[in-house]
Amino acid sequence: MTVTGPLEGVRVLDLTSVLMGPYASQLLAEMGADVIKVESPDGDIVRQIGKARNPGMSGLFLTANRGKRSIVLDLKAPGDKAELLRIARTCDVLLYNVRPQAMARLGLSYAEVAAANPAIIYAGVFGYAEGGPYSGKPAYDDLIQGASAAASLFMMTGGDQAPRYMPLAIADRVVGIHAVNCILAALRHRDRTGQGQQVDVPMFETMVSMVLGDHLAGLTFDPPLDEGGYARLLAQDRTPQRTSDGYICALIYNDKHWKTFFELLGRDDAETDPRYRNHGTRTVHIRDIYRELGQIFLTKTTAEWMDLLEKADIPVMPLHDLHSILQDPHLVATGFFEEVDHPSEGRIRGMRIPSRWSETQPASPRPAPRLGEHSDEIRAEVRAIEAAQDKLVV
Repeated sequence: MTVTGPLEGVRVLDLTSVLMGPYASQLLAEMGADVIKVESPDGDIVRQIGKARNPGMSGLFLTANRGKRSIVLDLKAPGDKAELLRIARTCDVLLYNVRPQAMARLGLSYAEVAAANPAIIYAGVFGYAEGGPYSGKPAYDDLIQGASAAASLFMMTGGDQAPRYMPLAIADRVVGIHAVNCILAALRHRDRTGQGQQVDVPMFETMVSMVLGDHLAGLTFDPPLDEGGYARLLAQDRTPQRTSDGYICALIYNDKHWKTFFELLGRDDAETDPRYRNHGTRTVHIRDIYRELGQIFLTKTTAEWMDLLEKADIPVMPLHDLHSILQDPHLVATGFFEEVDHPSEGRIRGMRIPSRWSETQPASPRPAPRLGEHSDEIRAEVRAIEAAQDKLVV
């Protein structure tokens, strides 16, 4: 199958499993990179998570691994490790998401891989930066949400909120995207200089930088000006607004929005109430303001509010669930969802690349692979590349 896209010609050796690494390599595959997914004889554990029509082909695996080719190797077996290094010689990037110590035990440290291919980008996504007391500790999305202070933000919203994890693998996704950014920058440097390098992308530090980007606030200063936290984001009533018959998502944000909103209600609060004077005063009183908004939105139906706010150009969106989002009129009109025929799984639903490109539009080149589906194909390919290189040497 022909691979196209802005990363056409880039070859990625993907040693990752579960979600963080596979999400990163999926993004690379969708941008045109040839991603070779290395799996143990048991396969990526995500193959077993959730419903599946056939064993080892769960919905989560199909979504997180499309565009890749699969080869089965037992990296603890000397012969398979040697074969992996042969493949690495043909690749631009090696991506892994186990602890660096585990890679060293396998004989696949940066020094060992770079000895086989000095130009390779050796990218690791793992828990914690080397050199600190957490180095080498196991890391999962839940642990990183807690350690990065993301889970504790719920307690800062007030009431009796306990710390909790967000119901999506936010750390895995954020770090996966960050890893792609780092890999692309390293490839750009390699293209200019010919120099490969090791790139470490730790989950903990990456998530801390994201959380504190919003919430360091007054703790930015020495001495601190406050206890930290972005007040609007932490307001207890910053939730989808309940209407008389459902929910709606509205954001009345700037001076114009508030003036227009109160005009719709026949009120002049934006002019007379000092809490609404400007963005700064609204931020100070945001908890009271959101609480009052909650009572106002109960007075009309969702459809009535949607109509009023859209006509007034006040930002508003429906509250979707996992079923209604599939029928969202905008996503339907833009063709975001697509149905394809998988060679073994039949008709499946997928999502198109969300970005739009004028020249090199990314697209998934193939559906998620069956375990070891491309083993023979990849081996033959490596032999052909080696034979071509031997001719050049001669």
